[in-house]
Amino acid sequence: MKRITIRGIKVFANHGVLPEEKEHGQVFLIDVEMELEEGMAGTDDLPATVDYARVAAAVASMATLERHNLIETLASGIADYLLSLQGVGEAAVTVRKPQAPLPVEAEWVGATVSRRRERNPGDFTGEDRIE
Repeated sequence: MKRITIRGIKVFANHGVLPEEKEHGQVFLIDVEMELEEGMAGTDDLPATVDYARVAAAVASMATLERHNLIETLASGIADYLLSLQGVGEAAVTVRKPQAPLPVEAEWVGATVSRRRERNPGDFTGEDRIE
């Protein structure tokens, strides 16, 4: 099993349900994990694997250009994008919201989405989880 992990992609975006979240925005932290299908990254050549620099840039763009009420919707869209990449068989995405408006103090609120490519290309299965 070969896995690529990117932790803590930091973006400033306007996701949330409350009007002040949509207007003022806040910091979000995004973690991605991609399990590569068998045969990927069998050599020392970048074209033979997933370019994590391109993935990080694409994830940051998705998180800043799109707006969602729910962080689980954002995580789901990113997971679907990751599975669209050649050679990615499984993907997990966690979106953390350190400044979530809560009635108690908390370090962060997060949502995790895991997806797996089925044998038929384009078919995904997975689960969504709120932390």
